[in-house]
Amino acid sequence: MLKQLDPDARFEQVCDLEAMKHISKDKTYRPERSMVSALSHPKVANATMSGTGGAFKSKGQWYQFSFKCETSPDHMKVQAFSFQIGEPIPQEQWEANGLY
Repeated sequence: MLKQLDPDARFEQVCDLEAMKHISKDKTYRPERSMVSALSHPKVANATMSGTGGAFKSKGQWYQFSFKCETSPDHMKVQAFSFQIGEPIPQEQWEANGLY
């Protein structure tokens, strides 16, 4: 299914999925959704995407996170991923950022 996406969309989707996988290892959170570009556009350099405006939803609350996602050149496989969870995002900011 990822192959059907254009390369930019695939890049972001692969990193979104990888964020959920890594965040779920911390049993404090149960990520239901992750968006690496929720609060700001990530920086892209070749096969590396990084940013501070990621957001994920867990147990009804959205949280900010920063990340660095390195993929294969075709963006089909994540080769390295790191992240740091930030603060909860106030509910009054959800709609403006497309968080539901």
